[in-house]
Amino acid sequence: MADDVRIALDRLLAERILLLDGATGTMIQRHALDEDDFRGERLRDHPLPLRGNNDLLTLTRPDVVLGIHHAFLEAGADIIETNTFSSTAVAQADYGTEALVRELNAEAARLAKRAAAEWTERTPERPRFVAGAIGPTNRMLSISPDVNDPAARAITFDELRDAYAEQVRGLVEGGADLLLIETIIDTLNAKAAIMAVEDVADETGVRPPVMISATITDRSGRILSGQTVEAFWISIAHARPFSVGLNCALGAADMRPYVAELSRVATCWTHCYPNAGLPNAFGEYEEGPAETSGELGAFAEAGLVNMLGGCCGTTPDHIRAIAAAAEGRAPRRPPAPEPLTRYAGLEPLVVRPDSNFLMIGERTNVTGSRRFAELITSGDYATALDVAAQQVRNGANIVDVNMDEGMLDSERAMTTFLNMVATEPEIARVPIMVDSSRWSVIEAGLRCVQGKAIVNSISLKEGEEEFLAHARLARRYGAAMVVMAFDEEGQADTVERKVEICERAYRLLVERAGVPPEDIVFDPNVFAVATGIEEHNAYAMAFIEATRQIKERCPGAKVSGGVSNLSFSFRGNDVVREAMHSAFLYHATRAGMDMGIVNAGQLAVYEQIDEELLETVEDVLFDRRPDATERLVQLAERVKGTGAARAEDLGWRDAPVEKRLEHALVNGIVDFVEEDVEEARQAYPGPLAVIEGPLMDGMGVVGDLFGEGKMFLPQVVKSARVMKRAVAYLEPYMEEERLAREARGEDTEPQGTIVMATVKGDVHDIGKNIVGVVLGCNNYRVVDLGVMVPADRILEAAIEERADLVGLSGLITPSLDEMVTVAAEMERRGMDLPLLIGGATTSKQHTAVKIAPAYSQSVTHVLDASRAVGVVSRLLDPGQREDFARQVREDQERLREQHAGRRERPLRSWDEARARRPRIEWRAEDLPAPAFTGRRELRGIPLAEIVPYIDWTFFFTAWELKGRFPDVLDHPRHGAAARELYANATAMLDELVREGSLTANAVYGFWPANSEGDDIVLYADPERSAEVARFPMLRQQREKADDKPAWSLADFVAPRETGLLDHVGAFAVTAGIGVDELARRYEAAHDDYSAIMVKALADRLAEALAEMLHERARREWGYETGRLSNEQLIAEAYRGIRPAFGYPACPDHRPKLRLFDLLDAPAVGISLTEGLAMLPAASVSGIYIHHPESRYFAVGPIDREQVEDYSARMGEPVEETERWLGPNLAYDPAPGPAAAAAT
Repeated sequence: MADDVRIALDRLLAERILLLDGATGTMIQRHALDEDDFRGERLRDHPLPLRGNNDLLTLTRPDVVLGIHHAFLEAGADIIETNTFSSTAVAQADYGTEALVRELNAEAARLAKRAAAEWTERTPERPRFVAGAIGPTNRMLSISPDVNDPAARAITFDELRDAYAEQVRGLVEGGADLLLIETIIDTLNAKAAIMAVEDVADETGVRPPVMISATITDRSGRILSGQTVEAFWISIAHARPFSVGLNCALGAADMRPYVAELSRVATCWTHCYPNAGLPNAFGEYEEGPAETSGELGAFAEAGLVNMLGGCCGTTPDHIRAIAAAAEGRAPRRPPAPEPLTRYAGLEPLVVRPDSNFLMIGERTNVTGSRRFAELITSGDYATALDVAAQQVRNGANIVDVNMDEGMLDSERAMTTFLNMVATEPEIARVPIMVDSSRWSVIEAGLRCVQGKAIVNSISLKEGEEEFLAHARLARRYGAAMVVMAFDEEGQADTVERKVEICERAYRLLVERAGVPPEDIVFDPNVFAVATGIEEHNAYAMAFIEATRQIKERCPGAKVSGGVSNLSFSFRGNDVVREAMHSAFLYHATRAGMDMGIVNAGQLAVYEQIDEELLETVEDVLFDRRPDATERLVQLAERVKGTGAARAEDLGWRDAPVEKRLEHALVNGIVDFVEEDVEEARQAYPGPLAVIEGPLMDGMGVVGDLFGEGKMFLPQVVKSARVMKRAVAYLEPYMEEERLAREARGEDTEPQGTIVMATVKGDVHDIGKNIVGVVLGCNNYRVVDLGVMVPADRILEAAIEERADLVGLSGLITPSLDEMVTVAAEMERRGMDLPLLIGGATTSKQHTAVKIAPAYSQSVTHVLDASRAVGVVSRLLDPGQREDFARQVREDQERLREQHAGRRERPLRSWDEARARRPRIEWRAEDLPAPAFTGRRELRGIPLAEIVPYIDWTFFFTAWELKGRFPDVLDHPRHGAAARELYANATAMLDELVREGSLTANAVYGFWPANSEGDDIVLYADPERSAEVARFPMLRQQREKADDKPAWSLADFVAPRETGLLDHVGAFAVTAGIGVDELARRYEAAHDDYSAIMVKALADRLAEALAEMLHERARREWGYETGRLSNEQLIAEAYRGIRPAFGYPACPDHRPKLRLFDLLDAPAVGISLTEGLAMLPAASVSGIYIHHPESRYFAVGPIDREQVEDYSARMGEPVEETERWLGPNLAYDPAPGPAAAAAT
């Protein structure tokens, strides 16, 4: 029967969007029922009040419930829900009606089925179905009810599972076609419900299709227990849901971005049934059918959903309107499943073929960490959490938790600790590995983890039946599993035994237990070497070779191991142990090892291990000589172990307080501000009078001087620092003043409110922060949302803050597309706020051509901070707004026409461009070999070594002081400001160097390389036996003089067909580790000047480190010996180039992903955002090309044929390439799915 329902529904969903019903509770309220209605005859003498227990109406007023079902079916609902949202013993316990649960569910299902059958008979071409509603209950498994006891829970997993099972039995008995686990605010609750469904299916042989519906509780995009949408999907996907979706809490408009995300990741059908907007102050829902259906119709048009309906506040009229809006819309097509390994904490962890090695933090293990064991056995769980947090901070992707200690109640310890972990987002964001040799402890842990956990471990030690039973149970909890190479005969210690056991286990799990291969992690046993026992000498080699064979014979499975076991013989000698671990991992990962249990904070860098130590360690690992152990033991014994002072003129301190404040503001002096503000407060009627009087007067002088070009940006930012300090001092007094002025009916509003943000995917904010300071100085209220802000959050903030304008900033080229997305979403929402665009890569041209057409209201590009005040004041001035906006639109139309003309200029054909590659004479003597190949890390590089490489010109440019350094210091107009800025910068730089406040790290390396066509290919070895990276490049196509070549970066690397071996370098550097903490500290002290200064200096240090490292690379390449002056370095008076992905010669940012994998840049603290910006922002990366003829150039415009060729070489869809290369396209691309969805 369940299979028939599934087949029928699948057929219908392939044809059209199906309709769910609306809010039963809302309809019940319309009946104005009283206590007698809820009691009926049956519960006449029940001792507790029952009004409000809507589920009881199934028994006491079935006519009301049946009427509601008929109303929704008449409105067009294909699937109606049973009146059982609270029909569990847990929820009914509040009314003392737990004994009725089975009957409530069975009768509710029968009632709904009767209505559905009547309508199916009336409209046989449109059959109707019943979903048994299973609500979340009023208890949560992941959140403590007691703020003083984070480990406490109001209910246990087993109690909740049993309650759900009783409900499911009733729904199945009553004939429900589907089961709907809905309004999920805690994924662990949902997992208990899923397990209940499976338990009842085992009992009855009936398993209806399961719908699962989560509730995003606010605009954070997470459910109440903290999971993101994708993490939620990963955590419940083991239920093989019929559909997954979202309902309740939000209206359709707010729900859209999360529905879109779920639509992208879910491989089953998707649904959405939102509230009728958000409730008003009286708890009523005011959004009418037209508004709700309009939003949901847009969902349907964008291909986001397969089923639509309504939750709180929705009525049959809403469903009728939604049906009309969805009519004729094509249903969503679920994406094909990708067989990738996926785990989840609060956030997802997806293991792709190009993913880096996963580190499993080992310190939360009572058998492996003495400190952790002491904390747990003493009951100090709070401090034990710090151990877990430190593992995550040190880079652990997964946290392994083990409580196997003889004196512990291990089940209780595991439960307590994991319950507390659930309350710590820093730890809980990563997946948990539940580690124990006892299944009861593992199961105790699984009952506490809402994400997709990993069981560590199961094995064939007790035979196949127990092995399969544990595997099926782990699968029922939604967990992946580690399988030890251990069978009935014992642990495997040879290659043959390891592979044999793992192959056998793989077949059993996949074929008999239904475990997906990607959920299997084999541990072929890392045993200690160098023990003095000859049989142990081959253990490391056995693991590595077994790993290679297991990966070949067990496709999709992963391989892990406990790396620390390897060096057990050298306990107490961390130098040797870390070298052994690093060398072992170096070779094991190349054989296919995917993850390992390691101390994430203690791994040596392979390339930096002492040569003698490395050779001796590898002699042991590979059993290369009979005395290897003895030699390592012997070696282990050896390896244990000023500005010129000036008098300050304080004459201005004798002036009246108003003039003193003005002087302090104009000159950026904070030393006396609190003293002077207090004096003014005593003299003026109140704190707001001080702000609106002498302080704003002083800022008015600053604004005038800035507008006249007599003050410059660094000085204005320092003025803002004084103003912020003054206002902060007055804040304790201001609330009283505000209330008093409001009582007098006086207006204290600023000139206007501007919401500003750096768009999603981008982390650069120096320019935005400067603009914010300048606007704030001119009495505008600035709401700065920070960096990497998604579109919906920007626009919601604009509404909540009653903004007059929205400002978007970004530095990297993908930010340009995100700005288009924001503009399109503003248009879709019908907003009318002016939109400001700024940032280093933005331009008037791009704003006119790409952004303005997406938004029918005013869109203005702001070149820099000095123009911001003028633009904002004109946009907000009723007398100037229309004329200014009309002038901007006319200018943008002219720019669009010019752009169209540029695109119409002829390009060389793709074939001709390739034929015009430069003719380079390739000679072996021009291809020096570097001193080493592979990667090397440099950590904690002294800042003092980097400072001499700083190019100060761009530092002044960031502060809008134009001119080359040092000439800018003597500029006739702003030389004085530049000199003051330089003095402050060098003082801060000296402090940074002295205190080591910033950490500078780098990773770089060289690889054998050749070009193949327009690709640069890097190899693992000089024999070119395997590729390690391939970087497709673009080629110029613009028309040039006849003799000018069409350049590509691939031209400067020796073609493979020459037979010559070339080399290419790669690098990633950062000087930004620690800068955000420093900036926050300055901002907390109301010192924007220093906050911006430290970020600007970090940027310069990162660029200087890139220059310094390139110099080192050229020397290690052997073609440069002497030391160039800083002027020569700035002028690039050296051989070779270091192009960066995303810049003119290679404008696509996506190759950064391959670059970061090649370098393992995250190992030195550098990562990529969703938009492929680098974190920290003060980071630089790229490749080194050494050929004497190599040069920088701009690719410029390219045609569709090259885009198609490049996309094929990248292995990406053409539409994706067009999105990333928009500014380079010499044609207008067809709108892709993303663009369609945005509209």
